[in-house]
This record gives sequence, structure tokens and C-alpha cells, in this order.
Amino acid sequence: MKRRDALWAILGIGALAHTARAQPAKTWVIGLLDAGEREEWWTAFRQQLRTLGYVEGRNVTFEARYAGAKQDLLPSMADELIRRKVDIIVTSGNVATIAAKHATDTIPIVMATGADQVSLGLAKSLSRPGENVTGLTSLQSDLTAKRFALVREMFPGISRMAVLWHRDNVSSALSIRDLLSVAESAKVAVQNFPAKDADGVAEALRIAARERAQAVVVVHSPLIYRERRKIAELALKYKLPTMNGPSEYVDAGGLVSYAPSYSDLFRRAAIYVDRILKGANPGDLPIEQPTKFELVLNQKTAKAIGAAIPASVLLRADRVISAL
Repeated sequence: MKRRDALWAILGIGALAHTARAQPAKTWVIGLLDAGEREEWWTAFRQQLRTLGYVEGRNVTFEARYAGAKQDLLPSMADELIRRKVDIIVTSGNVATIAAKHATDTIPIVMATGADQVSLGLAKSLSRPGENVTGLTSLQSDLTAKRFALVREMFPGISRMAVLWHRDNVSSALSIRDLLSVAESAKVAVQNFPAKDADGVAEALRIAARERAQAVVVVHSPLIYRERRKIAELALKYKLPTMNGPSEYVDAGGLVSYAPSYSDLFRRAAIYVDRILKGANPGDLPIEQPTKFELVLNQKTAKAIGAAIPASVLLRADRVISAL
């Protein structure tokens, strides 16, 4: 190669390198779709993404759509995210995932929470979902038997309990099915209260107290979560022990909760997002089960309703809210 040609070649390579450096980095657009409005969990998700190098305003933007327990809004919200040309959708709750799945079969969907994804047709299997949906399972219905056993350990000889749930939530229906099954085997009568709205929640607790329920199983869902403080207040008024899902119910004044750490699930969802944005196929990423569970007790509530928590349960608790 002549000297002049070599010089031009070097200059050309330098120009290409400069152009490559001058190209702005891609800004990923992440859609957030929640059947409720659980900002504290989404904060954990955003913090984990930042740890992974995704800085809002620099290389990532968020399109958040929270239904506030109004499930009928989710389909239009999912369609809106598609029109916003998001690169990926992260969902909280089965209803949100179903809405996202109906809206797109190409854009990757990461579930931060959900349960029974295979039976609901969201995945072919947990080990190999097969389509555009993957993420975490919160094992809501699978934990029903464990919560039931904890109630019986805390209140030996219990023969009558109530269950409070949102009648329009698909995951809650699965939990009720499992609870009725284990209760029947244990010969424990269950008062079934499928609430339609906030007024229905209050009415259910009033009737449960009138009919002398010895404990109330509170089935987590967006509507029930939104009403958690009111549920705790009424349970305290009627002196009803409550078994709950996420620990936020106990922080609001409930008696006991047993569930995965939802903040941990949302942080792990961020890791899925990172892998997919770096080229992984969501259909090849196994749906992971929780690895961290929390048993949380509220001694202040126990004292107020006159419930004595057995030492065997107290010793296993991950966190106890003091009565002082």
C-alpha cells in the first residue's frame, strides 16, 4: 500500500471511531404495569436497576401505569404501553400480566409477582416458559397450607375461621380453593367473604366478628392491599386475629404475616430486565421461585386483642414489632 493510501486509511478508521463514540447510547424504555399501586416495591426495582447501571434520564426511562386496584383499567394501560414503544414490560400481579400478554406476544414481559402462571396459560412451564413472559412467582396459592398451619399453631383448637378476599382477583380464587381444601381436611369451618370493594371488606369483617370467627385469613390482592390499614383497624376493633401475606399488612397493624419478601422479588425482577436487555430470550429464562420468606409478628396488636403468641412461633419470627 502506498504511503498516501495508508494515511487515508488511518484517517478513515479514526473518523469511524470518532463517529461511533459520538453516537448517543440507547435509552431503554421500560413499562411498569401494576394492578395496584405499590410504589415501595417499585422503588426497590428501580434501585436495583440503578445498581446494574441503568440511570433514569441517562440510559433508561420509565412508563409507569398503576391501576390502583381498578382491574378494568389494565387492558387499556397495557395497550398504551405498546403505543409508547416500550422495550420491555414489568408487571405486578397476574391480572396485570394477563393484560400485558393479551396486548403483545413479542415485547418481553417480566413478572415481578404472580402465581400459578402455568395453569393460567402465561407459561408452558416454570423451567422453560417458552414465549415472551418470564420472571418470578410469588407462590401465593402454594403458601395457603403453610399459613393455615401457622394459624392452627398459634390458636390450638381453632374450629372456625373467616377468609377475606377480592372476588374479582384470579389468584385469590386459587388461594380460596386451596384453603377450603386444607380446612375441610382439618375439620375447620371457613366463613367465606369474597368482597367486591372497600365497603365489602368492611362489611365482611363486621359479619365475621358477629359470627364469632376465631381468626381471619386475609388473601393478598391489589384491592385488599390498598385497604390493609382499614382491615387492621377493624380487626383491632373486633378483636380478630389476622393472618396476612406481605409484611406490610403487619406494619399496618395486622397480627401476623408469612410471605416472600416482595421487595426482594422486585429487585430480582430488575436482574431479569438486565439480562433480557442484554440479549437473553425471555422464553428461555426459567421462572424463579422465592428464596427469602418472612414471618413477621405484631406484639402490639397481639396485646391489644388479647392474643398470646406461642413461644414456638415467636422464636421462628424474622421480625417482631414490639408491644412497647
